Amino acid sequence: MSGYGLSEAADEEERPRKRAPWGVIALVLLTGLALIRNGSGEFDAGPPQPAAAAAADSRSGGLTGSVFDKAPDPLSYSVPQRVRVPAIRVDAPVMPVGLDAAGWVDAPPPENPNLAGWFTGGVSPGEKGTAVVVGHVDNKLGPAVFYGLGALKKGNKVEVARADGKTAVFEVYGIEVFEKKNFPGDRVYASKGAPELRVITCGGGFSKADGYDGNVVVFARLTEVR
Repeated sequence: MSGYGLSEAADEEERPRKRAPWGVIALVLLTGLALIRNGSGEFDAGPPQPAAAAAADSRSGGLTGSVFDKAPDPLSYSVPQRVRVPAIRVDAPVMPVGLDAAGWVDAPPPENPNLAGWFTGGVSPGEKGTAVVVGHVDNKLGPAVFYGLGALKKGNKVEVARADGKTAVFEVYGIEVFEKKNFPGDRVYASKGAPELRVITCGGGFSKADGYDGNVVVFARLTEVR
């Protein structure tokens, strides 16, 4: 499990707020979001999974081209309030999630299917560094907020409305599913030196005994501020 974490967060010195170790974040995002899928048979096909062509370019990080070259300056700290992903019709409130008594990152309450969580131990969306937003793929009643996450394509947008009245707009440059046992924590969570966003939910194979065996991860970078 120790291989899932980061050795260091590159933007740690920018803000004195206490953050959890990235190893803890990786472990929780791997294990803390899986839920038992609806057993009614209505959703037997399962959530959509990323296409191989949607993977981020491992050589460049997917960050080349005029859109990313003209990225706006990083924003200051501000709590996110809503996340919108127009391509999959997501428009959900965002609640802060931190660590529970056992040292794990909390996920949003599963009873509310249209709710996302922002991990407060990292940067806020739009700041320099990698912000993390999580949400359930489903609950016992059916699909939840990020059920369609694996259907996103490169170029799709993720919009995060912040408490300061600004909306940070991120462009997707990769969507991948990773096995929990081989989760590349350093690749997913490390700072790229610019404002980035990861949106994460459960995915991959599913069994009633163990739940989902992977995580769908959306890689996105800030391209606009409204």
